[in-house]
Amino acid sequence: MASRKKSNTKTPNKRKVTRIRVGQKHQAGWGIKRKIFLLCAVFIVVALCVAFAIKTQCKPKIEDYSIIHEPKFGGVYIKMEIDDFNNLGFKYGDSVDVKFSNGYELTDIPYYNGYYVDIDEPLLIAYPGYDYIKAAVNYGADLWITAGLTENDAASIYLNASGKYLDIQNARDIHYSDIQGDTSDVVFANFRNVKVGNLKDGILFRSASPVDNSHNRAPVVDRLISAAGVNYIVNLSDSADDLVEHINKEDFNSPYFLSLYNNGLVIPLEMDAQFKSQGFKEKLVQGLTAMAEHDGPYLIHCVEGKDRTGYVLMILESLLGASYDEMVSDYMITYDNYYKISQASDPERYATIKEKNIDLMLHYVIGDEAGERDLSAINNYSDYTKNYLLSIGMGEDAITQLIQNLSN
Repeated sequence: MASRKKSNTKTPNKRKVTRIRVGQKHQAGWGIKRKIFLLCAVFIVVALCVAFAIKTQCKPKIEDYSIIHEPKFGGVYIKMEIDDFNNLGFKYGDSVDVKFSNGYELTDIPYYNGYYVDIDEPLLIAYPGYDYIKAAVNYGADLWITAGLTENDAASIYLNASGKYLDIQNARDIHYSDIQGDTSDVVFANFRNVKVGNLKDGILFRSASPVDNSHNRAPVVDRLISAAGVNYIVNLSDSADDLVEHINKEDFNSPYFLSLYNNGLVIPLEMDAQFKSQGFKEKLVQGLTAMAEHDGPYLIHCVEGKDRTGYVLMILESLLGASYDEMVSDYMITYDNYYKISQASDPERYATIKEKNIDLMLHYVIGDEAGERDLSAINNYSDYTKNYLLSIGMGEDAITQLIQNLSN
């Protein structure tokens, strides 16, 4: 009996101890799991913080770079070459912030390799052939003046959002070659006899530059204007000093241009591309008045024969009674010559370029900046253009003489 009592008293104790030990093991297991969970959570948080810090730190930027006024198109060169800028991680289609040291800022603007924004819209641009990246307002007010900048100021650029405007960049990204290849001289030089409205055949020509050979077209243009018998040149892009610089370059090979230049038959206007600006209007009057005072045939050109030339030709064509369709057709030949964009080959881009360029210019000249009128329904642009030229300071006699010089 004694032994059974002893046995009975010990058995419960053993079970109790066993239960306690199992409970301790469970508690210890959960403790280890909690520690591992907490360590993992801390690790994840730290990793995220480090990743965010690295991402923030590695976000491309440039700070305190010198700036230069670029007056021809009205912008601000930021003294970093395009390739160097792109090598930092900036990509066409990005959104960027541009901050100047005087406090002026441009926030969330697109970075493109072409002028793919609407008129009066800002952008950062790396246009082929530019020395540096440039901040500008497309066909708008001179950013240098608007921002109140001086040569003592500097610019910083920060990535705002990667690829935010990539869809527009891809849709409007167009390029041309400076190698003639299989194209004809007239296509390569963007050269043509403008025969619309009441313009006399062989009186008015347009082209790329016959003196600025930065795109390898000047000698080709020179041969064409010689054959056409051009007698007077309106140079929209260069100053008098620019002409001397071009002529003195080793690759200058435009003897016909030189003969006209030496006889005082070239007027250098150094126009910007801001057709709404007072400076543009004053030089437009100067150039058209000079045409009224000289005999043709005439050549009008800028560098490519595209933007400034396109606007001035639109003025002359509309003054001489051209229809809307005629003006659009002549304007868009340039985009076929350079980019192979035509209504048949690329109707979407054709329509965009027409609407964003020639249509906006015509709306401006007829006093319809809101763009409410149907341009194709206007039968007589001549009266609108006469009133426009009078309003910007061209004399009535000069307008009459210019029409007489150009018309049948």
